Amino acid sequence: MSAFPHELRDLQLRVRAEQQTPDWKTRYAVRSGVEGTVNEFAHGHGMRRCRYRGQSKAHVQHVLTAIAINIERLSGLPPTEEAPPPRRPTAFQNYLDQREIPRPKSWRTLGT
Repeated sequence: MSAFPHELRDLQLRVRAEQQTPDWKTRYAVRSGVEGTVNEFAHGHGMRRCRYRGQSKAHVQHVLTAIAINIERLSGLPPTEEAPPPRRPTAFQNYLDQREIPRPKSWRTLGT
């Protein structure tokens, strides 16, 4: 004799069968990634306890910790070999080009 009522057992069997479908696995993969991130935040970086009192200070701690986690993750990625695609000209740059006015050099490219 089963400890579960028949309705609950039938629901459990139906849900278990649904979990074997590719659509369910695709949706769960997203949740799995989020759960891993939350787990790393809580356990790997000590976010179960806050160093500061007050909601605003705790919020700043959480935001800065999240930024640090992102930087840590990005630093572990292999460098890309490709140069990023050039940016499209801005409306101001198009205006200058249409009137054949030379564009001022960007402060980013002054040293190159």
